[in-house]
Amino acid sequence: MNSSKTKDQSGYQLPISHLLLALAIVAVWGTNFVVIKISLESFPPFVFAALRYIFAFLPAALFFQRPKISWKNLYVYGVAVGVGQFGILYFAIDGNISPGLASLVIQTQVFFTIGFAMLFAKESLKLYQALAVGVAMTGLGIIAVHTDSTTTFLGLALVVFAGFSWGVANTTSRRAGTINMLAYVVWASVYAIPPLVLMALIFEGGWTVVSDSLIKAPIGAWLGVLWQSWGNTLFGYGAWAWLLSKHPAAVVAPAPLLVPIFGMGASAYFLSEPLPPWKIEAAGLVITGLMVNLFWPSIRNRLAK
Repeated sequence: MNSSKTKDQSGYQLPISHLLLALAIVAVWGTNFVVIKISLESFPPFVFAALRYIFAFLPAALFFQRPKISWKNLYVYGVAVGVGQFGILYFAIDGNISPGLASLVIQTQVFFTIGFAMLFAKESLKLYQALAVGVAMTGLGIIAVHTDSTTTFLGLALVVFAGFSWGVANTTSRRAGTINMLAYVVWASVYAIPPLVLMALIFEGGWTVVSDSLIKAPIGAWLGVLWQSWGNTLFGYGAWAWLLSKHPAAVVAPAPLLVPIFGMGASAYFLSEPLPPWKIEAAGLVITGLMVNLFWPSIRNRLAK
């Protein structure tokens, strides 16, 4: 474990290149909720998730050597992110919660990621970081209390569980140490495939329904699968795992709080999901919390001069 992760983080600041990478990741993740919703019109949720990780593993595994990390670590990460996060998220979006709101509720991962880091890596949570997360989570709370007919309690609970699973995946990837994180994501993907295929066969009508969805899916749905596999899994989660391996969780984990901004904006534009004033207010709180977490050390140092 990098010793810098356990040191005083009161003056810790992300390099600008790493900050821009984090913003690129959350932009991809946020707009991806529209792709998920559209693709679920052709594929059942667990079939869609299984396809995502099949194409994340192949053909990339032919070009990346398996990282020198225990199979247990790869297994936990693969199952947590593949089944617990995305398998459950897809199931929730398929009729239990709107894409824009799902992009917001899943940010409960911040609580879980920082909590796990404090528990297992003995990282400390500074006052400004706690306030920043609190402000951002207030924005999440505003949206959570404005549920409607498009969102069920089951949907909310499922997406919170997906956030928990994301936190587990974040913590597991950080324990992998200094390795090729893209290879790590590729080889962890194989562990998500068997349980997702099994869940598809059990809960989504058996092989007949599964094969029928594969045969009838239009080219746009298959492009959605490839975007999930290469844009989100290989780029998004490969780069995200790399950032988590380089920086304290309390500094990096709040960055996806911007995902709902992209998610709600894209859902409103492409899916005509309503964007009332209370959503804009909540988005403002999320952005404020994120900015405080990222830039307060620099602002405080300048004020101290």
